Amino acid sequence: MPKTAMLLQFPRKFPADEIEQHVADAATARALVTARRPDLLALLQQRRERISKVPQWQLHDASEVERGENTLLIAFCRLAFRHGSWGTDFHAYHNEEHILEILGTRIDCLLDHIGVNGLQLRDWYLLSLFAAGHDLRQREKPQFVAGVGSNEQASIEETFRILQICGFDDSTALALYKSMALMIAGSTFDARPAPNDLEYNSAELAQSGGALAQRLDRKLDDHLPDWRSDEDLQHALPLALLAADLDTANVAAPFPVFAASAERLCREREMRSHRCLQDESSAAPVLAFLTDGQERYFFDLHRFHSEIGRATFEAAKQENAARLQAQTMALRARIAMQGMPKTGDGVIAIYREVVAGIA
Repeated sequence: MPKTAMLLQFPRKFPADEIEQHVADAATARALVTARRPDLLALLQQRRERISKVPQWQLHDASEVERGENTLLIAFCRLAFRHGSWGTDFHAYHNEEHILEILGTRIDCLLDHIGVNGLQLRDWYLLSLFAAGHDLRQREKPQFVAGVGSNEQASIEETFRILQICGFDDSTALALYKSMALMIAGSTFDARPAPNDLEYNSAELAQSGGALAQRLDRKLDDHLPDWRSDEDLQHALPLALLAADLDTANVAAPFPVFAASAERLCREREMRSHRCLQDESSAAPVLAFLTDGQERYFFDLHRFHSEIGRATFEAAKQENAARLQAQTMALRARIAMQGMPKTGDGVIAIYREVVAGIA
């Protein structure tokens, strides 16, 4: 593990698990994706053709580009097995589809807005690796150091191992490691579980506060006071802000897509809270999440932190503001007239009808 790239000294390590052993190399990952998700290979080919217009592209040989793509394939497969549709611990939001949301549509929006030359070639790769690696771990025992959560720290360490597997040695690619450490750390949401919580409920935190990225400079001042003389970290900080914006840009998606992402997050939250959506105990928290929780997050808590993120996504977010208000008002009104559904599933059924009427 490249200690020089570890920006904070976490009190414990997060070693490789069975999933890492199951998808241990690029050949395994590429075979799995070829068989199960060829659409990811098509996306990478389309992205390669588009990014090849960056001037620095000619300085990189085909093998280096392939190694970069291999890191994405390994991370994708591991998340699909660990918390996605290929495994037994399915998370409705933090799964392989979330990788594709960022890697595909959101980075495409970024490319459309700033152009392929708006960032360096390495930065486009880092944003792609962030998409694939920042949510690799979702089941770590809650712990925070300088605002960085245990899930994020575990994801950083696993991403480092993926880089090493694919031939990116920290002695020659240290800037990649430091950038990824900062970017994934910055994706930590700042609300913490109550002290007696046994789980780190990422779905709960995602609606509870802003990303750590907005305070990374102050955290670095406190814990790594010489960081401003490090050119790699100076370059990585704006990328960390942009990565956090990509992570939360569902608020700027077309309203049906945004609403569907809220439902998935709600489903994961209930699962992580050990409430079954077919039980009466889930009805009230589901309604609260899809009304008060959505309004509070969208209007009070969420911000785009980078200039590029604001320029790319803010206008589309504002277009969703009136639709979200209409959705929450209509959902409350329907339930006031019809009575409270008996289960969370019942609330979600009405929510879907309301969203369809607005979209």
